[in-house]
Amino acid sequence: MNYRRKDCMSRRAVLSAALLALGAAAVATAVSQSSAQQKISQAEAKYQDTPKGDQHCDACVNFQAPNGCKFVQGEISPSGWCQLFAKKT
Repeated sequence: MNYRRKDCMSRRAVLSAALLALGAAAVATAVSQSSAQQKISQAEAKYQDTPKGDQHCDACVNFQAPNGCKFVQGEISPSGWCQLFAKKT
C-alpha cells in the first residue's frame, strides 16, 4: 500500500516550525529584558533630590508618578532634578 498524504506535514517540518517559534519567543524575551535594563544610575544622570530653579522631576516628560523615571534607576523625588530633564508641554 502506498500511504502518500499530501495534506500532512512531515516530522521535520513540524520540528522546524516549533524551533522557529521557540527562537522567536526567546528573541522577544531578550528584547523586552534589554529594554527594561537600559536605565542609568542616578549618579550618571547627575540626579539630585532638589529642584534646579523651576525644573523639577514632576514637570518632566520622563517622570513616572509617584516616584519613578523612564531613564533613571531607583526612587525619584517629584521635586528632584537631573540632566535628562525635558519639560512637559
